[in-house]
Amino acid sequence: MPVLLSLNVGRRTAVTVKSGSSGIDKRPVDAVRVRAPGPKRGGLGSGLVGDTIVDVANHGGDDQAVYAYAREDLDAWQNELGEDLRNGFFGENLTTSGLDVTGALVGERWQVGDQVVLQVTAPRIPCATFAVWMRRTGWLGDFMRRGVPGAYLRVVTPGDIRLGDPISVIHRPDHDVTIGLVFRAVTLEPDLLPRLLEADDLLEEVRERATRRISGAN
Repeated sequence: MPVLLSLNVGRRTAVTVKSGSSGIDKRPVDAVRVRAPGPKRGGLGSGLVGDTIVDVANHGGDDQAVYAYAREDLDAWQNELGEDLRNGFFGENLTTSGLDVTGALVGERWQVGDQVVLQVTAPRIPCATFAVWMRRTGWLGDFMRRGVPGAYLRVVTPGDIRLGDPISVIHRPDHDVTIGLVFRAVTLEPDLLPRLLEADDLLEEVRERATRRISGAN
């Protein structure tokens, strides 16, 4: 059964980006309260109580309340890069084991532990802060070409989660729009954008982008 291998929250850390700091440095904790944070601007930021988000213009809010990344994908990167990648190093709140995060469907729902229900919303699009954090030339391109971005989730049912909690997929929508497909479409393969419209729960900004592609607009 898929499990929550690591539960990670961030603190403000100095990073050489425009803002001078970031919450990308996530560290493991044993338990945390999860709740819907509200709007990206003016809301609570992260869906995890105690998790710091510095760049509130681009991160956090209900549609990006929680970020999940598979330990299996971290292990693949670790082998390729030749360095240790601890749980939380990619800035993920949930490090999963036994769960196909890239293959998760937009709108899919996960139950974590006894209380919390999360809904898959969108892939993580790599930013300049992530590139600086990784300290690797060409990192953004490498990350996009690999196509395993991890998934953002919104909070459907709040509650407490703990390290080692089971994760169950309790709903899968009737379409084939996966996190991996959305990521490829909005990064390196825009010809795929029209396929995304099959998903009712597609984020509005992605839906608009796909619609413009069909109409021939840029």
